[in-house]
Amino acid sequence: MDRRQFLAFSTAIAGIALLPRCATSQLSAPKSTLYRSQAGLLEVDLTAQLTSVPLAGRTAQLMTYNQQVPGPRLEVNPGDRVQIRFTNQLEQPTNLHFHGLHVDPTGLADNPFRAVNPNETVDYVFDIPADHPAGLFWYHPHYHGLVAQQLFSGLAGEFIVRGADDRLPALQSAQETVLVLQDFDLNRQGQVREPMPMARMWGREGDLITANGQANPALSLALGGLLRLRLLNASPSRIYRLRLQNHPWWLIATDGGTLQAPTAQDEVLLSPGERVDMLIPGDQPPGTYPLVTLPYDRGLADMMAGMANRHGGHMGSLGQTEPLPIAQINYGAPRVAGDWPETLGTVDPLPEPTTTREFVLDHGLDPETGDQFLINGRAFDHHRVDVQVNVGTVEDWVIINRAGMDHSFHLHTNPFQVVARNGQPEPLKAWKDVVNVPAYETATIRIAFRQFVGKTVYHCHMLDHEDQGMMGIVEMLDIKK
Repeated sequence: MDRRQFLAFSTAIAGIALLPRCATSQLSAPKSTLYRSQAGLLEVDLTAQLTSVPLAGRTAQLMTYNQQVPGPRLEVNPGDRVQIRFTNQLEQPTNLHFHGLHVDPTGLADNPFRAVNPNETVDYVFDIPADHPAGLFWYHPHYHGLVAQQLFSGLAGEFIVRGADDRLPALQSAQETVLVLQDFDLNRQGQVREPMPMARMWGREGDLITANGQANPALSLALGGLLRLRLLNASPSRIYRLRLQNHPWWLIATDGGTLQAPTAQDEVLLSPGERVDMLIPGDQPPGTYPLVTLPYDRGLADMMAGMANRHGGHMGSLGQTEPLPIAQINYGAPRVAGDWPETLGTVDPLPEPTTTREFVLDHGLDPETGDQFLINGRAFDHHRVDVQVNVGTVEDWVIINRAGMDHSFHLHTNPFQVVARNGQPEPLKAWKDVVNVPAYETATIRIAFRQFVGKTVYHCHMLDHEDQGMMGIVEMLDIKK
């Protein structure tokens, strides 16, 4: 469907969202609780509930895990067992998804089809494989139809797997900071606004951007030292185009683990669900260096201009027009001596695929469900398996975006490598579980289906799009049985 066709079935609604605010927090949110595994076991009680919490200098009524936004940090090692006692005190069903983890997708583990009803307490139990890569992962709700609403209301938390990467001398000595990036749309009473229909169509964005529940927090960096800055996009739709102003930084890890060596970057694009680790050397003059998000058009500007022309007026803003602060890095500590990692790890390329499939992301109307966001012409159906794959095989999936806006493709359980974009080889060798596909472009991902059997899902991680149909079911089979 082209832009004109998409506009034809859209309903124009003015004043959808304000420009994001730029104020610095006056009242800091409390630090999230850290739960770390002990003797090979992580035991945690998690409760989802509506709570009044401090947020960027004000009070907000948000959905929280253990009354915190973001939720508690969970930290494990390869080979550990995870046991979570989860209680739902919300007024709607929910569940937990352990985003990016290579763990069992069925039963009491990372099961996206599970429903935890209001006032119900359940167990989540799974093992982290002994060969699981170290990295920054996260947990969030995945109850279909309510995912965007619940994430936009605050439900997200870090899940870190420690490993050999963390024992590299340079990373051991580096300062480490994790920033969970979220945006919110609050009314004067601090309640989350219900988005208008057009905002749900584009993917909701809020006018308040936070990092760990704060607006523009200050981070310290010692002269001569290193800062390992770990960034998670936990927003349901917003794409962050990040730049550290007037300061060099290096990419050292993506969703699924470290790169082979640090790679210098000017900007870093984080679509919903994506993570990066950036290494920042304290080798610049003392001062304050802003981390900002730059304007990024995910396909909305032309459409909004078209609607304004059609309806003879201002249609409001669904995005920003200038750099906005995320955090600031301050040099203020005494000089220290820091190491620099010349190498990090290995990213072995996957073998050639045995099968190639195409997945077309588009907009339309599913005749059975009435949903507007489709993969291969169909909206999500709980009872339909869309793809069957064999464990132990490698496949190429060609993600084709025929829509006039970005879509962010996520696969559960098995990470992948992006091997091509628009038919051209992808130069960065990295493990991923989310890939952003801009309007009218393609991305080819290579997947090794390993170890786990059962059903799970793939979907657009612009979560309003997932909730409105842009998701499918993949069943992983063991042909040896």
